[in-house]
Formats: sequence, C-alpha cells, structure tokens
Amino acid sequence: MTGARGKSLAVTGLNQNLNEIVDSSDTRSKSPIPIFDELECALEGKALLNSPHFNKGSAFTIKERLAFKLNGLLPTAVHSLEEQSKRAYEQYQSYELPIAKNQFLQSLRDQNEVLFYRLISDHLKEMFSIIYTPTEGDAIEQYSHLFRRPEGCFLDIEHVDLVDEIVGQWAHPDDIDYIVVTDGEEILGIGDQGVGSVGISTAKLALMTLCAGIHPNRTLGVVLDCGTDNEVRLKDDLYLGLRQKRVRGKRYDEFVEAFIQSVKKHYPKAFLHFEDFGLSNARRLLEIYRPQLPCFNDDIQGTGAVTLAAIMSALWVCKIELKDIKMVVYGAGSAGTGIADQVRDAIVEIGKVDKDEAAKMIWYVVVLLVDKPGILTTSLSDDLTNGQKPYARQNEEFDDMDHKSLVEIIRKVKPNVLVGTSTNKGAFTEDVIKEMAKHVDVPIVFPLSNPTKLVEAQPKDIYNWSRGKALIATGSPFEPVEFERKKYVVAECNNAVIYPGIGLGCVLSRANTLSDSMLISAVHALAAQSPALKDPNQGLLPDVEDVREISMKVACAVIKQAIKEGVATSTGIPAEDDKSLEEWVERQMWDPVYRPLKKVDLATASRDAKGQVGTKSSP
Repeated sequence: MTGARGKSLAVTGLNQNLNEIVDSSDTRSKSPIPIFDELECALEGKALLNSPHFNKGSAFTIKERLAFKLNGLLPTAVHSLEEQSKRAYEQYQSYELPIAKNQFLQSLRDQNEVLFYRLISDHLKEMFSIIYTPTEGDAIEQYSHLFRRPEGCFLDIEHVDLVDEIVGQWAHPDDIDYIVVTDGEEILGIGDQGVGSVGISTAKLALMTLCAGIHPNRTLGVVLDCGTDNEVRLKDDLYLGLRQKRVRGKRYDEFVEAFIQSVKKHYPKAFLHFEDFGLSNARRLLEIYRPQLPCFNDDIQGTGAVTLAAIMSALWVCKIELKDIKMVVYGAGSAGTGIADQVRDAIVEIGKVDKDEAAKMIWYVVVLLVDKPGILTTSLSDDLTNGQKPYARQNEEFDDMDHKSLVEIIRKVKPNVLVGTSTNKGAFTEDVIKEMAKHVDVPIVFPLSNPTKLVEAQPKDIYNWSRGKALIATGSPFEPVEFERKKYVVAECNNAVIYPGIGLGCVLSRANTLSDSMLISAVHALAAQSPALKDPNQGLLPDVEDVREISMKVACAVIKQAIKEGVATSTGIPAEDDKSLEEWVERQMWDPVYRPLKKVDLATASRDAKGQVGTKSSP
C-alpha cells in the first residue's frame, strides 16, 4: 500500500531541551509544528546525506544531528521544509531555459526526495510543463547528452534471457505498487526516442506521487529498449541505447511477454501502466494483457477518459444527453481511438445500446494513414488497425462528397463534438468552425494535439469564428480568452487529472483488473468536479492545482466500483459511506513532509531502514 502520512498534532511554543526535540522542523518556527510517525533509519553520516529518501539537508534537527553523526557535515542553522522550499524556488528561478529548470529539479530529486516533491507541490501549475510536457520531451530527446546517473529499470531486447533476473532483483514482492513501462516508440508527439524514453516512465511516476500520493519508493519505471528507428539517435556517438533498428514482430512480442510474466511473478500486486507505445502495439498489447493483470494504457484509456469527462461536462452545459451525441474524431493514433472507445462505451452503459449502434454515432477521420487521408470507410479495411475498424463507415454514405475535406465531412455529419488528435497544425480552420456553428447552437471543439505548436486551432480563433458560442478544451495549457468583453477559461484535457486517481484506486483496492465500468466511474467522478457545472464560462475540467483532491474523488469512485464488481482484493475498506472512504483514501496518500528519524542498529534493521526499498538486497 502507499505510505501513510501519520497523524499530525499541533505543538505550540519552543522547546529548549534538546533531548525533547523530536520534530524535523526549525525549533524557531513561528507556526504550529506537525508531529509525524517516526521513520526508522540505520544510516548515518555521509551515507545518510547521500540517501535522497532520508536526507533532510539543513532541516535535520539538533537531536538528529547528534544521533546520526551529522555534526560538522551541515551548516549550523536548522531550517524548516518551508524555508528550504523557498530557497530551492529562488534557485529554480535563476535558470532561464525550461530544460535547465528541468535538470535542476532532477538534480534536486537525486539529493532530497521530500524537498523535490514539496517544491513542485508548492508551485505545481507553474512547474507542470517543466516536469512533463513539453519540457520533459526536450529532456528525453537530449537524454544521452544530459545523462548523469541512471534512474529506472533498463531492459534490452538482445538480452531477453536476463529479463526475469533483472526485474526480480529490483524489490521484494510487496514493495512495488505501481509500474510504468514504455518502449519509447511514440513519445509525447516527438516520436521514437529509444532508451531516452525512460524519462517518460519516471516523469509519469513523479506525477503519480504528486497527484495521487503513491509512495515514491514503491514505484518502478521501466524502458524496453528494442532499438530505434530515429536516425538522429543512431548516428549520435553518445547515444546510450541499442544502436540498431527497432526490432518488431515475434522477437518483440517475446520480449514484452518475458517482461509481463516477470512482473506477474515478482510483483503480483502491482498495477501496470503502459505509456507511449506505438500505434501498431499500444492497443494490441492492452487487449492481450488486460485479462491477465491489472493494467492501463494512458494514451488510450487515460486520454479517452479525461476527454469523455470534458465532453460530459460540455453536454451538461448544452443540455444534451450523451445518447444524442454526434462526434467527429480527427486523428490517426492511439489517442483518437481511445477517445472514440471511451465515448462509445459510455453510450453503451448510459444509453443502454449495443457497441455497434454506439459506434455509429462516431465518425473517425484519419489524417496520416498510408497516403489515404479521409473518413474511415470499409474500403480501407486492409489498412486499418483493430482500434479503428469499429468506426469504419460504409462507402456509400460518403459517395457524394470529398472524403478528404473536413469541411464537407462536418457539413455531412453535422456533429456537436469535434475532437482533434492529429498533430496537424491549423486543421480546424475558420471554414470548419463556421460550418459546425451553422448546425449546432453550441459547438464543442477540442483541439487536443500537443505540443502547442501542433494544435489544430488556437482557442482565441475558435471563439472568434464561433462568435463566442464554442465550448473548448485543449491538450496543452492556454491562457483565458476574452471575447466581446467576456472572459472564457480554456480547460486543459490533462490526463494528470484522471489517471493518478484511477491508479490510486486500483492500488488501494488491489483490484485484480481494471474494468470498463471502473473507468466510466472515474469519468463520472471527474466530470462532477467540473467548474463549468456552476459557471459555463469556467473550464470544463478542474485545474491541475486541485489534482490531489480530484485524485482522491476519482480513487473513491474506482474503489467503490471495484468492490461492486467483486474485483477488489483488499479487505477492511470502509466503503459504507462516502466520507469514511474519502478519509481512508486520504490517509493512504503520501505527502512530502519530513518525518522524525529514529536511529536503529544496522545489523538488525529492516530494508526500509537501510534505504534498500527498491532493491532486493538483504532480507
């Protein structure tokens, strides 16, 4: 389970007796001092300062400095975590380039885990684009040149025979709650990045800790190095991965199978998160392994779920029922089909229709399909992925029009929802938006491609072209837009407001699968938090600043549905009422606070006390 925070007690006044100082804050603090459960530690001196898990830097109390032989190794002053965060923020601000800020934060993480998470928690909205897209994409591209120390688990396809040993040596069976794995083929809109894509696994895990309180020492980031088709990487003398073309087919499948079976064997309670796999593998692998273990693909299910939540909020504002939706999805990859699937599955569950009927309410426009762009039709069946095939239309539906014209498709379909996942910059033109606005009172337009430079349309243009009628959500953050003296908040379809809660719910319930109904429950929980439900000019989705509270709400919904379906294996979950469940979930969420250290003998210490969680060293 995730690490509990412990109960806090307010302590007022100053304690002058050094033997009675048990907190980890500056004794001169003017505010109440929280007391947390003690943390056993067998390290001392330099070894303690070199452990990012235990290190507190200048926040070690005088009592701790005496007990752990830190005298002379630290400056005299004892500072609080708040003061340390302030200092670190000043240092962060001294860097101008986003990539330099990213590397500063990575260095801080390697030194002091609690301070790293506290600093970002204090400035989450500002730093989100630095620790994730788009800046993390730059860090991944430059991985081999910025490399300082390894983080994560590296598996390569030339040594499949070592996979089980490597995965098994990482930790003990009960030590890992959450695993993120990538093969690096489709990273953050920048394509095949090979071994550097380990950065996406570790970045996603950092977000799991920040957004959902998953204990950072109970996670594992993995890269499956299958080679790369990126010529820039292959020609780079400093490239750190396999210097060969990406391996596909049977050998690839055997490699993935070896990894999955090792996860099932060594970490049977862990939740597996697939990230940034290529179009030909993402859905296929999810379909293969979803029946075998609790797993999730963020590009398919996460993107689909957060977009569906935004759509449901927009439909509520428009007073339209989901069963009456007409949606055009303009895209070619996993995200587009994931969104289509989530909408279809919700129509099935809410509208009580079968999947084939629900799929007919969705028109999928492919823009990057083997030189055959246009509406998906049955004539393209040989070129379609399994994820696209349910949305192929009969050819005769579109015989009287140009399949490649988005304006004509809009004129034909008359959709109330237009979603873009194409990375085709500017595809939602003025003609497209005006045509859509002719047929519906409130166009729901989601240009979701990121990074920002690849977005299908700028929100300000959509508002202008629709005369302020559109409801908009984007894949990247945008500032509020003003139109005719009214200010409109542009919602961001950020997966981070839903996938952490889904993962937390599955971890805490120890669900043995993640069902469609559990995903739909998560969507309902997120949509219920939409600011637009109170004010239509506000965002369709809550802000990332509120993500901890949102993750707790989503996790509760997932847990309740897991219990209802009989797939939860944890016992003692207080699900009899919402308040009890919410309080229970909150208690399980790790917070970036310093806990008092208790000195224990190295010879008899636990692996946790030796700083060996995440390794399978000694029992």
